[in-house]
Amino acid sequence: MEFIIKNLSKSFGKKEVLKNISFSFESGKIYGLLGRNGAGKTTLFNCVNRDLKADSCEFFIDDRPLVAQDIGYVLSTPTVPDFLTGREFLKFFLDIHIPSGAPLPEIDPYFDYVHIDPADRDKLMKDYSHGMKNKMQMLINIIAKPNVLLLDEPLTSLDVVVAEEMKELLKSLKGDRVTIFSTHILDLAVDLCDEIVLLSHGTLERISKDELDDDGFKQKIIAALREDDHG
Repeated sequence: MEFIIKNLSKSFGKKEVLKNISFSFESGKIYGLLGRNGAGKTTLFNCVNRDLKADSCEFFIDDRPLVAQDIGYVLSTPTVPDFLTGREFLKFFLDIHIPSGAPLPEIDPYFDYVHIDPADRDKLMKDYSHGMKNKMQMLINIIAKPNVLLLDEPLTSLDVVVAEEMKELLKSLKGDRVTIFSTHILDLAVDLCDEIVLLSHGTLERISKDELDDDGFKQKIIAALREDDHG
């Protein structure tokens, strides 16, 4: 499966953030979308998710147009309904995604999968830590099984243990979907991702990980990011 972007442009006033981007992503890989803060990573994601109207664009899954059900989006600041417990939220989400008449699966194995303690499963999510809310966002994407999973710097503010758990979870989920992981941290992109895509000066460039093993090439990437007009 391929996720294809054609002619994506977005400006804010006179500031051109995304410049006629055409690019393709293959399923089964985690792509590191690497760029400085302000380079346009979140703008790109919001255009794909239709939260932001692009000036021009076409999105496809293979030879058909991308639809809302194809997309999963994990925000850098988790958004969950604070008035529900973790268990209530997962039950609600399973209710709307399990085919009518099919038995509802057990909920606790989902919590086990992302290491949420049994004592926390029936707490209101307003009392969840940032990392736990992030895990709940990941759980609903495990259930929904989107073709394209967008991850907007989801590990940046997590503690070391939760971040490592999340990295292993992402690796286990990549399967037959396209996973795009945005970050401004070069070493994290190299560690987690199968391919690196550099967003700089409003365009996307594919970077070989073999080249990134060379310190001289890393310095060239850092220099390119420093020069980014949007940084």
